[in-house]
Amino acid sequence: MSRILLSLGLRCLIIASLPAAEAQQPQILVFAAASLTEAVQEVGASYEKTARVMVRSSFDSSSTLARQIEAGAPADVFFSADTKWMDELQSRGLIQVASRRNVLGNSLVLIAPAQSPIRLKIAPHFPLAAALSDGRLATGDPDSVPAGIYARAALTKLGVWDGVASRLARAENVRVALLYVARGETPLGIVYATDALADKGVRVVDTFPEDTHEPIVYPIALTRSAKSQAAEFVAYLSGPRAHDIFVKHGFTVLAR
Repeated sequence: MSRILLSLGLRCLIIASLPAAEAQQPQILVFAAASLTEAVQEVGASYEKTARVMVRSSFDSSSTLARQIEAGAPADVFFSADTKWMDELQSRGLIQVASRRNVLGNSLVLIAPAQSPIRLKIAPHFPLAAALSDGRLATGDPDSVPAGIYARAALTKLGVWDGVASRLARAENVRVALLYVARGETPLGIVYATDALADKGVRVVDTFPEDTHEPIVYPIALTRSAKSQAAEFVAYLSGPRAHDIFVKHGFTVLAR
């Protein structure tokens, strides 16, 4: 909780310290899952060219962002990497339910450092623990981070979870897990396919079958306190320009 409050304080400080010219222009604040970083930044920049609104974004695990909204963070939009944390905010009356919709899909992949010689085929009881040797498996914390929750479900379904559960490098969000692998700090990691595409320091070893975990769905919604301009940005996310950006970054765009 102390980390969440500190992060929340820093976000508010950044907003408060914007130059006067920027502070006078309408702004919206988007809280988005870490895996959306490049795509949302690009969509935001594209939107700013057509609207007199500045798009500020804050990226972290969906769990951390949801808890910050619960703590009073001034977010206008919540873009989650799973439905659980959106459900949590909805149950507390912190989102505008009518604005909620599922926007994107993704897939789960096993990654290794780009130059790693590791070769594995994901299948029931595949030798994941042996491939780690004396190293660890990087992924989002499976107790809270969506990527880690999906990873635990997939490994459990495949019958290999017990062999690696005590050997995780539990990351605070999926991009930290990606970094562990890209830096060679862990020999393997589990992230989204879009994360692997975003970092040339890793390569995909194999993709987890879709039936090993719940569908990876990214819902979006306006928060209860969202400024009026935020609704237009959320609508823009379903338009053709945003569609092209999301596809470029490897996401599946769900039917509108």
